[in-house]
Amino acid sequence: MMTVHEVSKLAGVSIRTLQYYDKIGLLHPTGYTDAGYRLYDDTDLERLQHILLFRELEFPLKDIQAILNSPDFDRNKALDQQIELLRLKKEHIENLMNFALGIKKVGVRHMDFKAFDRSKLDEYSRKAKEQYGNTPEFKEMQEKSSSRTKEEENLMMDRFMLLFKEAGKMKEKDPASKEAQDMVKKIQGFITENMYTCTPKILRGLGKMYSGGGEFTENIDSWGGKGTGAFLDKAIQIYCDQAE
Repeated sequence: MMTVHEVSKLAGVSIRTLQYYDKIGLLHPTGYTDAGYRLYDDTDLERLQHILLFRELEFPLKDIQAILNSPDFDRNKALDQQIELLRLKKEHIENLMNFALGIKKVGVRHMDFKAFDRSKLDEYSRKAKEQYGNTPEFKEMQEKSSSRTKEEENLMMDRFMLLFKEAGKMKEKDPASKEAQDMVKKIQGFITENMYTCTPKILRGLGKMYSGGGEFTENIDSWGGKGTGAFLDKAIQIYCDQAE
């Protein structure tokens, strides 16, 4: 676990920025010290890396939050895109550097502005944004979140996490029980009402993410207790089998 000061120094991000990310729900710390200072684990740092790389793509923070919280978010695909963007930026910077060195050595011979051309970089960034913005779920999430204030958004997410706390109280029961199945239906309804239409197919994918380890599992288990994510996945798969 790392303190907010250590993360700030490691990532080159101001403490105020990290506090703001927490406030808007973009990056919540895993825990707090007895004195109330934020504590971040490896999963939090991985999410911060994605946030910073998406910022390099010039995505607005609100869009980054929707992308990272989307059930369709593909980390490997995102990394491939971010690597390509950084390669293009490196190429652009090298062109500028060679241009400047040339001026220093021989002076300005003619008005050549090719080194300042950002067209490839800007085009790649535009296409990457379009890929994330074209899914119906992403568009629906954006539309619904646009009508809420930041405070309302945070309150909505807190209400969502309380559902996992409620689910944790029944995690020792049979996932096929009526109580467990009603809990799954409640979660599906909340997602559909507040985020995007949660079809059985999407719900299945969410279940796998809940039990798959990493950020989703840790967040759910932090609210409902260890094993809550795995319990919900089993209950969700049963629920979807019946729905389909």
